Amino acid sequence: MSPIVTLIASFLLLIALSVPIAFAIGLASIITIWQLDIPLTSVVNQMFASINSFPLLAVPFFLLLGRLMNDGGITDRLLRFADSTVGHIRGGLGHINVMVSMMFASLSGSAAADTASVGAVLIPAMKKAGYPSPFAVALTAASSVLGGIIPPSILMVIYGAFGNVSVGALFLGGVVPGLLIGLAQMGYAYSVARRLNLQAESEFSLRQVARTGLVAAPPMILPIVVLGGITAGVFTATEAASVAVLVGLLLAVVFYRAIRLRALPGILAESVIAYSLPMFAVAAAGIMGWLISYLGIADEVARFILSVTDTRVGIMLMVMACMLIIGTVLSPVTAVIIFLPIIQSICVAADIDQIHMALIVILSLTLGLVTPPYGICLLIASQIGEVSTPRAFVAILPLIGLVMLIILAGILVPDLFLFLPQMVMPEAFGIR
Repeated sequence: MSPIVTLIASFLLLIALSVPIAFAIGLASIITIWQLDIPLTSVVNQMFASINSFPLLAVPFFLLLGRLMNDGGITDRLLRFADSTVGHIRGGLGHINVMVSMMFASLSGSAAADTASVGAVLIPAMKKAGYPSPFAVALTAASSVLGGIIPPSILMVIYGAFGNVSVGALFLGGVVPGLLIGLAQMGYAYSVARRLNLQAESEFSLRQVARTGLVAAPPMILPIVVLGGITAGVFTATEAASVAVLVGLLLAVVFYRAIRLRALPGILAESVIAYSLPMFAVAAAGIMGWLISYLGIADEVARFILSVTDTRVGIMLMVMACMLIIGTVLSPVTAVIIFLPIIQSICVAADIDQIHMALIVILSLTLGLVTPPYGICLLIASQIGEVSTPRAFVAILPLIGLVMLIILAGILVPDLFLFLPQMVMPEAFGIR
């Protein structure tokens, strides 16, 4: 049997037997390596090589930052600021939901954390205000995917680390699509509120905006520190993440006094556990990614796609379609590590900009967070809202369609996504 067939068949069989994804990837890779008569020490070497990366150290720091912001009461302060800013517009709670997700995304970089923290407050509030439960769940889940798009994004850090792509340029490239998706979701929330004849939840007060804005301003400095420091060349993404954690720690412990020093060991321990789970998947996916390169699968797939179409738009549409499908069964992090060799081979063969392709891949994969069977954000929101997953999925389809339209716009008009990173970091594109 061909090693490629063995790899794919064993992986699918293990998935069918309900083996966890990370273990299925690792076991399928080990079976294939054994068939190829490669020393099994290669498994350990590749797993270690996958996680022995300085840029990956940014991931635990961003996870810790998100935990500090959540336990430090930052979510409540962002909610009050969003309420004073957009709560007076029809569909106010929907706009608050999206706006808080956008701000939370710029602090934690984790979509699942966004869903859990924001959803616990806003889904019950939206249901009480008269919004249909499936819509409240759908909007919360859909807006939470901005955690993988708006910087700092953990997914972008991992893509940059494994693909040798500028993390700073990816962060900047995620700003415009993140804002466009957020505005589109707000527009949809307004249309739903208008159809249901739901009125605004509060009145606009400039004094209230100023008061809540002053309270929420300190944590909002963190994204500026991260992005500004990276793009100015002051520090790397990992160093930026560590600086952000120090600032976040000062805010939560000293400025807001929401976290006591004796609670820090528990927060650190829980952050380590939260980091260890995806890192095991990263290590396992690293073996499969290496096998894909070793067996020449990446070059074969690149040649096949180029035999179907040789236009930039056609190739990127095919990659987008593949990533949308892959995202329904694999986490974005795992999918990036496994398929990155194929994606980059396609970019080299078709002369497509690596950063542009990275943004399309990341945007497409984040939709997997709200599409079953993986759909972790949709599952979390459904559980909070006490709505069945099928009902929530039907409700989220229009929001998925809006994101797909924005991805298509980015494919057809590359400058829509790339003008900001090209302007701020031209060296990442070879522009001098």
